[in-house]
Amino acid sequence: MSFFFPGHVSGMTPETLVLQAGNYTETLSSSDIARFTHMYTRITYSSAAHSEIENTAFCPAAKLFCEFSLSRSTRHHLKNTLLYDTDTAALETFVKELADKVVQDPLDVKFTVSDGRVVVAEPEKVGRRLKETESLTILSDALQTAETQMLKVTLPTEITQPKLVASDRERLGLKELVGEGRTNFKGSPKNRVYNIKRALEQFQNVIIAPGEDFSFVKYLGEVDGEHGYLPELVIKNNQTTPEFGGGICQVSTTVFRAAIYSGMKITSRRNHAYPVKYYAPYGMDATVYIPKPDLGFINNTPGAILVQSTIEGTELIFRFYGTKDGRSITIDGPHILQSNPDGSMKTVFSQLVTDAFGTSMINDSFWSNYKSPSLFPHPGEETIYKEKPDGWSKKQWDAYKKIHP
Repeated sequence: MSFFFPGHVSGMTPETLVLQAGNYTETLSSSDIARFTHMYTRITYSSAAHSEIENTAFCPAAKLFCEFSLSRSTRHHLKNTLLYDTDTAALETFVKELADKVVQDPLDVKFTVSDGRVVVAEPEKVGRRLKETESLTILSDALQTAETQMLKVTLPTEITQPKLVASDRERLGLKELVGEGRTNFKGSPKNRVYNIKRALEQFQNVIIAPGEDFSFVKYLGEVDGEHGYLPELVIKNNQTTPEFGGGICQVSTTVFRAAIYSGMKITSRRNHAYPVKYYAPYGMDATVYIPKPDLGFINNTPGAILVQSTIEGTELIFRFYGTKDGRSITIDGPHILQSNPDGSMKTVFSQLVTDAFGTSMINDSFWSNYKSPSLFPHPGEETIYKEKPDGWSKKQWDAYKKIHP
């Protein structure tokens, strides 16, 4: 028998702890284990031990011997034993940290297009995550009953499934080209081209579900230096000024045109403040800025839509793949209704979509009212700032100086 308070555990404190969780292995040293264990000594009984207490008749103030009414013969077989208990809060923290190391996110299948058909480029992969509650119990019990210097513990994990798998190609109806949009960014400065390519990463292989109200801003995500964007010219606060992500509207405009030519129902679109050469023909552009304005449209086709993008020379192309339903799309325009010497203009184009039986599904007009570019002071694409412009954050200025030292 042994004498110590309930909840305290006897046994051997392991010098090494090897954890196995799925494909992940981690080895902890005694100093690592000490993060969530507390070691101490207690007087315990062992029939094979000779007492380490010189005066076995001694009854201290704590009355340890007296309280337990130990016989004189029992007191001759007491020894100091190394014991430990676990720090529950510290162990929980460790398990959470371990879970972050063990987790493997599932990877969706990646599709590509070959000879006009959607094919699998990379198959899906399942993920894995640690079962934290069960792992906490197993690890705590293992530490409390350890009998060897090296302790090996296998912790439970569970499989997490990807959202998109190869068989979804047939299930979602990803069969053929439904429509495409094109723009040309010829003459763009290097930062603008960089931002265009960076933004494309957010939309490659996007799947738009049937009936989904697509939001460009939602898929775009954060736009700043930390997310890989560079400062470039944008139209903001009645001026043309460098800001992270300048050039993203090249992407939104191209997506807008792909949606128009696929016969989608546009739910949100705004033209730029003034005519921008990269978006000719004028009148078919779509500006975006987080959180608004946004570009939105509804996938009104019978199947899902797979979004694919490519750059050919200086031409940006977005293609929508899905299932054709016999619809016809007629685009009239864009027409310049008014063009003024100061560069301001008004335009319009219409989108007529009819189903396989000739019944009108959509009959919308898109009006654009562009102001004069002179109303938006332009620093010039070659301007190099020596001092931080008003309105710039320190983070923006630091990122700018890395590019223009």
